[in-house]
Amino acid sequence: MKRTRKQKREVEEQVQQLNDKDIYELTSLPISSSLEENKKILDQLFKDSSDIVIREFTFHDGKPAIAIFVDGLIHTQGINDVLKSIMVFKGEGTNIEVLKRAVIPSAQIAHVDNYADFLQPVLSGDTGVFIEGVGSALLLGIRGPQLRSVGEPESESVIRGPREGFIESLRTNTALIRRRLKTPRLKIKPLMLGKESNTNIALAYIEGIVDPETLKEVQQRLQKIEIDAILETGYIEELIEDSTFSPFPQVQYSERPDTVAAALLEGRIAIMVDGTPIVLIVPTTFWTMMQANEDYYERFQIATLIRWLRYFSLALSLLTPAMYVAVTTYHQAMLPTTLLLSVAAARETIPFPAVVETLIMEVSFEALREAGVRLPKTVGQAVSILGALVVGQAAVQAGIVSAPMVIVVSITGIASFTIPRYNSAITFRMLRFPLIIAASLFGIYGIMLGIILILGHMANLRSFGVPYLSPISPFSTKDIKDVAFRMPWPLMIKRPSFFSIGDEDRMGRELQRAVLEEGGQTGKYIEHDTNQREKDNE
Repeated sequence: MKRTRKQKREVEEQVQQLNDKDIYELTSLPISSSLEENKKILDQLFKDSSDIVIREFTFHDGKPAIAIFVDGLIHTQGINDVLKSIMVFKGEGTNIEVLKRAVIPSAQIAHVDNYADFLQPVLSGDTGVFIEGVGSALLLGIRGPQLRSVGEPESESVIRGPREGFIESLRTNTALIRRRLKTPRLKIKPLMLGKESNTNIALAYIEGIVDPETLKEVQQRLQKIEIDAILETGYIEELIEDSTFSPFPQVQYSERPDTVAAALLEGRIAIMVDGTPIVLIVPTTFWTMMQANEDYYERFQIATLIRWLRYFSLALSLLTPAMYVAVTTYHQAMLPTTLLLSVAAARETIPFPAVVETLIMEVSFEALREAGVRLPKTVGQAVSILGALVVGQAAVQAGIVSAPMVIVVSITGIASFTIPRYNSAITFRMLRFPLIIAASLFGIYGIMLGIILILGHMANLRSFGVPYLSPISPFSTKDIKDVAFRMPWPLMIKRPSFFSIGDEDRMGRELQRAVLEEGGQTGKYIEHDTNQREKDNE
């Protein structure tokens, strides 16, 4: 639609009046049919931006046009081919619809009428085209190749299962999930967050399985975010979690597509952010943070034993230093006489009380572990392991700490490595220190008080309305089979009820019967399942 002379004059006056500080006012302007006016606005918007390329060209009939793109984000050969086809076009007219049909049918094409809708796609890698006499801009989706190919995830080791990991491209990440869940019920909704970054976000869930109320709550929390930029999923995690000041993570994250796909099948929601391979999963519970993908790929007996080992190691890593302080300070009578004499002899020349000795070794070990994480991989692991051995041996020889203390810290460190999620492991590493202080003040009673406070806080936590200790607190008989145990797949026919309220069955009944008949358990299983369904219906 052509603008009147009065409208053109108004646009020119607006452009002349705006300065560098009026960027947001510039973006509110409509796209002019005058190519010269559009050039003035673009020059002012992208002043001092050397990566923005504005290329002028003409059609076969001499009509001028310009193309604008970000150098490095577009496919150079592709844009040259498209511009060449536009320049030699000899059809009737040069309006947007004719160009879309006849000249560039192979590219992803859209057209917009204002700068607010124009800027974000161009700054994300699209190419914008302005034509003299046309009051809208053409957007060509000819983006450059990905900077990193799909490879094994860096932050999660893979023992058994697919070795693909997410990358920094949002569209590639959604494709990795779609490849595993080939169902039209998988929905991927786009969002945009960040006033300056305009970061693309994708919300993934399975319709009919996800809880609609949880989905609505997630969308509302995301829409309420007002921040200048979203550079990583950690920004979103802190802005949407229920209890910001809790040390416990209420949002799970993963770099593995199979982990995210499994979570979606449980009725959970994935939040993907362009520019990072880390995907957030909500809601979550404490028990899901203690599970690994391999639990479901190995035989159920092995997976169950490994889970028990994790829970035992968690208790060991949290309580061992505090118990050492409590026993050596207040409760020496709890030790066997031989062990008590051995510990006393080792501590005879130590100038510090047990609590100071423990804190020195714990802080030193944590510093070495952090150094191992931050250093290059080629030397990081060697520094963390050899550093701990060298520092521990030197401290014992110097008489700063005792040999039993080195053993306690070593056991604690090894036990903490069995926790599969890094954010959960670091939480319990941090909680060791308050328990050590409590043990130094009140002995075992201080440890018991600390554990009660921790459990009470965990029982109080919610993740998007889901109790953090579900299904233990509140207790659910039908969901307990995937917490302390990893039951065989034929017995895990239902999805977790605290995540999903939709389609609750994982597999068909004929398959269940066929599998269980091999073990001679069909009649028992059908009777149990019938009784369970009657209880659920009541």
